[in-house]
Amino acid sequence: MTDDTKTSNAMWGGRFAAGPDAIMEAINASISFDKRLYAQDIRGSRAHAAMLAATGILTNSDAEAIGEGLLTVLSEIEAGDFPFSTALEDIHMNVEARLKVLIGEPAGRLHTARSRNDQVATDFRLWVRDQADAAITSLTALMKVLVAQAERGADWVMPGFTHLQTAQPVTWGHHMMAYVEMFARDRSRFEDARKRMNECPLGSAALAGTGFPIDRHMTAQALGFDRPMANSLDGVSDRDFALEFLSSAAICAVHLSRLAEELVIWSSAQFRFVAMSDKWSTGSSIMPQKRNPDAAELIRAKIGRVLGAAVALFTVMKGLPLAYSKDMQEDKEQVFDAADTLMLALAAMTGMMSDLTVNTAKLEAAASSGFSTATDLADWLVREAGLPFRDAHHVTGALVALAEKKGCDLPDLSLEELKAAHPALTEAVYSVLGVHNSVASRQSYGGTAPDQVRAQVARWQGLLA
Repeated sequence: MTDDTKTSNAMWGGRFAAGPDAIMEAINASISFDKRLYAQDIRGSRAHAAMLAATGILTNSDAEAIGEGLLTVLSEIEAGDFPFSTALEDIHMNVEARLKVLIGEPAGRLHTARSRNDQVATDFRLWVRDQADAAITSLTALMKVLVAQAERGADWVMPGFTHLQTAQPVTWGHHMMAYVEMFARDRSRFEDARKRMNECPLGSAALAGTGFPIDRHMTAQALGFDRPMANSLDGVSDRDFALEFLSSAAICAVHLSRLAEELVIWSSAQFRFVAMSDKWSTGSSIMPQKRNPDAAELIRAKIGRVLGAAVALFTVMKGLPLAYSKDMQEDKEQVFDAADTLMLALAAMTGMMSDLTVNTAKLEAAASSGFSTATDLADWLVREAGLPFRDAHHVTGALVALAEKKGCDLPDLSLEELKAAHPALTEAVYSVLGVHNSVASRQSYGGTAPDQVRAQVARWQGLLA
């Protein structure tokens, strides 16, 4: 070894002491993570081989040997007996090399009329499509749990908040159904993204298509796609499907984080609205009285991973010319991590919400505090006394100030005190100052009245059946 080589190796240092070759192998190889695509890769290759035989490009005997050999490779990987090699770079070359060991010369014909560019685009699209399906299934399960919570608590009164200050009374069922609507939009985003991603890149080859008489419609159909992609350049360079998945996942993760934040607040000693079971909370190492909402806090934190993945892939794709660039090897790890994180968070939230204990007495006591029916009083003055709303707002504000000074709530003020604020106020106004009367009066479509909540519950029970 020359002095220059020693100096070079010392500069590379550590695990890369062998020099630039080791570094190039490490930065170029993707097998450490893209081996997750093995099932999709083998499925795509089997479809490709069958098509090559059907079009006369490959003999039936070669196609049969390839198909059987690929099933053997699949069984080896699933059994944990497959020898993955970093030197072979990626899942495609690892599978093909093993296939050659198993069946010999026919393995070399598998790559006819195909490039790793369209191969990875197909594999990755199949994998993301599977994850979209998984997200749709998981969201449906979560929505069913929330609808069940809403049905149980259609009459349970709780405070509705703005700025985390008591605003107006609502029902527990109404609050739960708000999240049903949010997660329904998330589900529809995954469904829409799935429709757009369901086109097959296979057959685009490196970027310009191929001179072989392939049948792209046959492979698209075999892989469950609606159609082949119409432009070969777009076929190998498009990662919109991954960006859409990440965008949908990020919005869904935001909704999960908001619900997790409410669970953290509601389970605190200051609120005691809910209690999470021991399955989803832990004790303190030093304070025996504590039950920490760890699962909810972790869901709240994991949004950062999903958002980070979306930003990372947008950044990778933003400056790439057509068609394929090696930069696109960086598309998978972010999507893999985001998908794993989202599925875990959805499962944990579904579990937490399914066995959540709700303290209805605490909910109602909190709903009755903080002058939560002040708006009902103002509305009564508009509806019954004909006051302009701004005047009614002023009268109500004066009564709130009086109640604050006396240390009581609005229903505790005497009729004389109410009349002193405005002579149109009568005994009938007390009917709107109770929280149950307040929520019952919110009969507008989408309102918090128990009847409206039950109508929405019934609608979603039908949609989710």
